Amino acid sequence: QVQLVESGGGLVQAGDSLRLSCAASGLTFSSYAMGWFRQAPGKERDFIAAIDWIAFRTSYTDSVKGRFTISRDNAKNTVYLQMNSLKPEDTADYYCAASRLFLRGTYDYWGQGTQVTVSS
Repeated sequence: QVQLVESGGGLVQAGDSLRLSCAASGLTFSSYAMGWFRQAPGKERDFIAAIDWIAFRTSYTDSVKGRFTISRDNAKNTVYLQMNSLKPEDTADYYCAASRLFLRGTYDYWGQGTQVTVSS
């Protein structure tokens, strides 16, 4: 059974940093590209960042470029999202997901999400 478990969310102030983690089990982690998404209240879930199988390529949505960094540790079956200079508009539920393809096709597995709230 594949499981993706996010952690690291919380309540922070604008300008603070958080690091989200996503621990994977039940799959060959190094065979999957990983992505982070977020969903704000009343809005659709949006792509934030993705990383390929060996952390050679990454991709970010424009609104987080220069502030967020995606990384992975295949030895620990974990993907991370370092979030710096957080803004109130970053408030959302954050999800990690696994895909066989990097930036192509759909994501096969999803985590349950972790909440991030940024106060002004």
